[in-house]
Amino acid sequence: MRIRELTIPDAFEFTPTVHADSRGAFLEFYRFEQLEEAVGHPLELRQGNISVSHRGVVRGVHYALVPPGQAKFVHAPFGAFYDYVVDLRVGSPTFGTWDRVLIDDVDRRAVYLAEGLGHVLVSLVDGATASYLTSTVYTPDRELTIDPRDPDLALDLPFPADELLISPRDAEAPSLAEATSRGLLPTLADCQALYAQLGARA
Repeated sequence: MRIRELTIPDAFEFTPTVHADSRGAFLEFYRFEQLEEAVGHPLELRQGNISVSHRGVVRGVHYALVPPGQAKFVHAPFGAFYDYVVDLRVGSPTFGTWDRVLIDDVDRRAVYLAEGLGHVLVSLVDGATASYLTSTVYTPDRELTIDPRDPDLALDLPFPADELLISPRDAEAPSLAEATSRGLLPTLADCQALYAQLGARA
């Protein structure tokens, strides 16, 4: 498995080795010890989710407050998504910037994003299926969103605006500047303290 850190610190792309023959294919999409070596601590799995989306569906920018935050490991059993990882940690040198990974059922890449980072899934085909493992269970009052169309984020979305399907919750979400002014974002200091705590426990 090849592992690459994204331009957003504490986010990683995992590209597995796919063993294909006339019967089909086999791969290891997740190895706990390889993730632990890259990240510095294990991913404590608490929940697994699956979303199925039509072409043009946009999910995000979703994130969780720290603590406890929520780390995610995302891959696509079927179809194709762009996963945009957004640094929402106030005080980070890369605050407000993003990186993008194609996760699909061909190369079988996966994305890990640490607590405090946000992400957006954009479905490229009908029926695209995202599976993600998370470090905490769903906690509605700690999980928030930023409008993915925020011009300050300037996400390079793959479809015109009139072809995007966005939930009312995400469409009505605050901009990055509004969330910052209202104190709705995690801080880099809180995130780094959490990362250190997780590393010490490991």
